[in-house]
This record gives sequence, structure tokens and C-alpha cells, in this order.
Amino acid sequence: MTHVSAAVVQAGSVGFDTAATVAKAERLIAECGRRGAALAVFPEAFIGGYPKGADFHIFVGGRTPEGRSEFAAYWAGAIAVPGPETVALGRAARQAKLYVTIGVIERDGGTLYCSALFFGPDGDLLGKHRKIMPTAAERLCWGFGDASTLTTVATPWGRLGAVICWENYMPLLRTAMYGKGIAFYCAPTADDRDSWASTMRHIALEGRCFVLSSCQYLTRADFPSGMRNRISDEQDHVLMRGGSLIVSPLGRMLAGPDFNGETILTADLDTDEIAQGKFDFDVVGHYARPDLFRLVVNDQAMPAVDYATGSGNPARAEASRQS
Repeated sequence: MTHVSAAVVQAGSVGFDTAATVAKAERLIAECGRRGAALAVFPEAFIGGYPKGADFHIFVGGRTPEGRSEFAAYWAGAIAVPGPETVALGRAARQAKLYVTIGVIERDGGTLYCSALFFGPDGDLLGKHRKIMPTAAERLCWGFGDASTLTTVATPWGRLGAVICWENYMPLLRTAMYGKGIAFYCAPTADDRDSWASTMRHIALEGRCFVLSSCQYLTRADFPSGMRNRISDEQDHVLMRGGSLIVSPLGRMLAGPDFNGETILTADLDTDEIAQGKFDFDVVGHYARPDLFRLVVNDQAMPAVDYATGSGNPARAEASRQS
């Protein structure tokens, strides 16, 4: 019987202030370590900010100078991966001696991606996942990832990976992750609806894996004052109310959902429950019917420009070597 302590962090970004939010993440990672966690999961877009309520002044067939300025400010707060912010986050993971999954807004050239980063207890950046399908108006400000970043990383207790927000409603994407043998299914999200808990419980039962979902608790006061918000201008208005949780492979709610403010939820995970759950249901194993249904995943990187000589974009090539 192997037990591992896990934490989900429910907290808000600091007004899209990247330096302040990284410092906040470092403090929260340290607190997870003090609580004995070996795994910690942070919300979607924690570093760089989730622009809940922003519209960048866009309408069908038109953009405005104000909207372009707002996007430029948002772009400037995103981070390069790797970069100085990932070094700081890795250092915090090393000092706390835990695995960290954290949502960031990643800047690559002129495009922003909603990504999840994975750090090891040695501080190494182990990989990343770029959200492959931004939802609705998220497509105004984020690009599309590809399946080359359907990443899972090894831990001593099983493989860990992330599926971001409404990617979790994509059955084939879930199946691709189950095929990678995911044991700790991290779900950074901005979905704070009551129905989200049902989705997470279903995925735990479907994948026979532990599900760790983290959502921000965010008020209008945490949103940049210089950016228009279509939801509210009242500083105490709650833009995201949390709902973070941890679910066992048989659908038992181990922690949460919590809607009461910023918090850290913890749970003791008995990894024997993964095998116990798969005794009667392994969705990509004995409960599959590959003679009838098969999933083919194109996991090749899909760059817009492919340089046959390998010269390419020096900045992106260097980032690829380091990631």
C-alpha cells in the first residue's frame, strides 16, 4: 500500500501582475510543502491571469485601438517557457520537495497559449501541455496547442498529466490521456459551476485515476483596473468562486468542492485504489473493443513554418531544446 499526499491550491492571480503572482505561487508552493504534500496543483492561467470578463473590445468584423492596447498589456504579462519565471517556480518546487502542476499564459512569438507546466521536486521543468481547444471567447486571445504536448510525466507513484478546463469535455482527448497510463489527472480550470464536480467525478470513474482540479478564487479587485470587465466593476464582485476538489478512482470525493475563498485542499491518496478500480473497468484495456473502436492521435508538433535546413527561428529553437 502506497500513500501520497496531494494538494490543490485555490487562489487568484494578482491583478495580472506577473512578478507578484510568481511570488504568491512561491509562497503557496512552500505552504504545500509544509503541509506534507508531494503533489500540488494550481489553477488554469494562474501565472499571466485568466481574463474573466474581458472582451478586448472586439466585435465581428472589427477591432479597436483600446482593445489592441489591452491585449498588448495582457501579452506583456505572459511568460516565456522556459524563462526566469519558470526558474523561480522550479526553485520553489525544489525547496518544497514536491511535484507542481501550474497553469500559465505562455508567450511564443506573437501568440499566447494557455498552458500547464510540470515541475519535479528537483526543480526541473519536466514538460508542458498547451490547451488544444480554447473555449468560446478564449479564442480572441489564445492560440491552439497541438497533440505534441499531451504530456504525462513520471512520478514514483504513477504518471501525472493535465487536461485544462473544457478540454475535459473532449472524450477523445480524455481517451488519449488514459492511453498514456495517467494516474494523477490534473484539471486546472476556470469553471466554477456546480456541474463541474460531476464532470470530475465522471472522469475519475472513467479513467480509474485520481482527479485533482484547481480553480481560482478571483474578485474584481484582482482584475486589472485598466482593462474593461463586462461582468462587474464592483471591487468585491466574485468573478470566479473556486470549487476545487480531489476525487478518488472510484469517484469518492476526498476534498472539496470548496467555494469559500482562497484555500489549499489536501488529501491522502492510496495508489492501490487505481488497480482496485481497474479490476472491473479499464477503459483502454480489458473494457475496450479495439476491433470496433480505435483512437489514432497525431502527436507530431505542427509548426506553421518548417525549415528544412533546421535553421528556423533561433529563439523558438532554443526554447525547444530547453523544454
